[in-house]
Amino acid sequence: MKSTKDKKTEERILESAKRIFYLKGIDGARMQEIADEAEINKAMLHYYFRSKEKLFDAVFAEAAGLILPKVSELLNSEMPLFRKIEYFTDKYITLLSENSVIPAFVIREMNNNPTKFFRIFNKYFSVKPEIFIKQIRKAVDEGEIIPLDPMQLHINIMSLCIFPFIARPLIMNIFGMNEKAFVNFINKRKREIPEFIINSITNKSNKKHK
Repeated sequence: MKSTKDKKTEERILESAKRIFYLKGIDGARMQEIADEAEINKAMLHYYFRSKEKLFDAVFAEAAGLILPKVSELLNSEMPLFRKIEYFTDKYITLLSENSVIPAFVIREMNNNPTKFFRIFNKYFSVKPEIFIKQIRKAVDEGEIIPLDPMQLHINIMSLCIFPFIARPLIMNIFGMNEKAFVNFINKRKREIPEFIINSITNKSNKKHK
């Protein structure tokens, strides 16, 4: 039988569900408040999405899809190591800035519902920065950077980019920032992070390094 589902209604439901799930997570959200937010009745909501779990899966997959695949795409791009660190930091912070509520949402749901998180993650995504890891090992072997664990460097870069978005209310409170000040702070990190990372890993004794 041909579906009578309206695309615009489905999109309105997803937008409403995003606002509720981002704020309350799957455990705190209720289908009735999502229906109210979308200005439809609960029966219609169940017609489009049979359960809260199916609706959450759609919202979570979209949210994670905005930031997770970019990790591999940016880190596995073809460019010199130091330039890549600068490029990744700039592009990833920009991406996080445009979707600032998503990091905290994804991490919260990963911790609260790890089984669900990895079921969706393994179904839709693959974050495997093999090229970046090989590039780091090569740079170590050639004396361009100090000996280090590629995994530690990868996590350090990711953490420095993501943490301010997760801890945004705390950072703003501690340093007395308003929204404009926080945006300026984040934009400065696009320069501060790669400079800090590159300075910390550069092999100063390698005379060939330029």
